[in-house]
Amino acid sequence: MAVYQVLVVDDSAFMRKIVTDLIQADPEFKVTATASNGREAIQKSLELKPDIITMDVEMPEMNGLDALKSIMKESFVPVIMLSGINEQGMKETIMALEAGAFDFIRKPSISHDQDIAQVGKALVERMRAAMNEIKRKADRDLSLKNRDISRGTVAPSAQQVQKEMPGRDRVEPVKKTIEPAQTSPRSLREQTETFQAKSKKPIESLSPPSKPGRVESKPEPLPKVERKSGTNADRAVRSANPVQTPKEVRLPNAAKVAADQIAAASASAKAKDLIKPNPVPKGAGGPEGTFNKLVAIGCSTGGPRALKTLLEQLPADLPAPVIIVQHMPPNFTRSLAQRLNTFSPLHVVEAEEGMVLKKGTAYIAPGGFHVKVNKTADGKFVVKLTEDQPVNGHRPSVDTMFESLLPFTSLQRHLVLLTGMGSDGARMMKRLYEAGVTSTFAENEETCVVYGMPRSAVELQCVRHLLPLQEIASKLVQAVK
Repeated sequence: MAVYQVLVVDDSAFMRKIVTDLIQADPEFKVTATASNGREAIQKSLELKPDIITMDVEMPEMNGLDALKSIMKESFVPVIMLSGINEQGMKETIMALEAGAFDFIRKPSISHDQDIAQVGKALVERMRAAMNEIKRKADRDLSLKNRDISRGTVAPSAQQVQKEMPGRDRVEPVKKTIEPAQTSPRSLREQTETFQAKSKKPIESLSPPSKPGRVESKPEPLPKVERKSGTNADRAVRSANPVQTPKEVRLPNAAKVAADQIAAASASAKAKDLIKPNPVPKGAGGPEGTFNKLVAIGCSTGGPRALKTLLEQLPADLPAPVIIVQHMPPNFTRSLAQRLNTFSPLHVVEAEEGMVLKKGTAYIAPGGFHVKVNKTADGKFVVKLTEDQPVNGHRPSVDTMFESLLPFTSLQRHLVLLTGMGSDGARMMKRLYEAGVTSTFAENEETCVVYGMPRSAVELQCVRHLLPLQEIASKLVQAVK
């Protein structure tokens, strides 16, 4: 039976032995090599092309974060970070997740056999999830390619793109080539640029650049204006277009006055644009507890990177507090909150017992605690932390947080599920959806690191907006405001 090839990287020979034994206890994986620092890891990664890498965060010569970034530039291979619980190690782990690491686990305590066993189970679980996701995405890409070929929209190319896949499931996807007959009509921008090149006269672009990866639809023709030639009005209209108006044609007095008025109005508008209000400072979301809208977000594997993308696009004056459950061990959530606070216009904190919620602030559930939203006798909404049993194998749990929102029908509740393994959050999103919650969002399959939690919600038919990660923030702001 073929197995997945693993590269183990750690500066401690003893830890390399422990991690190797934990991995090889599962017949699906085999450690083919080890490395003692980041430089050696890069070299062996290029030479051996392993299916997956476990990477220590703190190492001499080159640490795990720098090695990860270098490996990601050369080829995609899933990397599981092994982190210590010291402050520097936790910070670099969060940065590694942002840089493309698939997931992380904390290092086991070598003095506790039970802890070593638990870490080993978690490590193999994440490694298997990484391999399954790569295989699933390869199968999906192949299926989409075959569908497009069968429809005649995409033709196989003679040149193939070699894509590295796990040892048991390597595929060679065919590079997609769009046939000339299937290409979209030229955009108005392209027509404008072509006209510029021919006329050699600068004209203003008539349409904004299209987003990458999107097919631009054919623009609607501009309405034709019925007018008689030779009139003052006709010459005034023609004079607005320097391409159509010969230089020797002079504006009549009436048309010149109209043009001057238009120019003055334009200058006034530009002047107003220069006068911008002062930005809303972080945390200045108005009096505590005075809001009628709330955003609740759940995520797991791939979540730190997804949260960074989402939160850095949310404005400081968002008229709602944001409650976030990210599956993560204790202490790491504090580092996550601190890191996200440097990127987001929102004020991002790790939630604490009794905190009064206020708009413009995001609250990260602390690792090891469920977070709930409670309402006090004076009508304020506050954070409630509990150490109840894990739900769906997690504490904090997204389902627990979502469930706490059920009684608050006076609130406009907006729910979001991002990338993550399993189905945590889907069940309670469904209940809130049936209870008439304001809006539900889920990250789509294309941008998820692991399409587990969002897929579960989609299968329960409780997602109103299924979007790529980069588009969720703008739609969410639109829904909230």
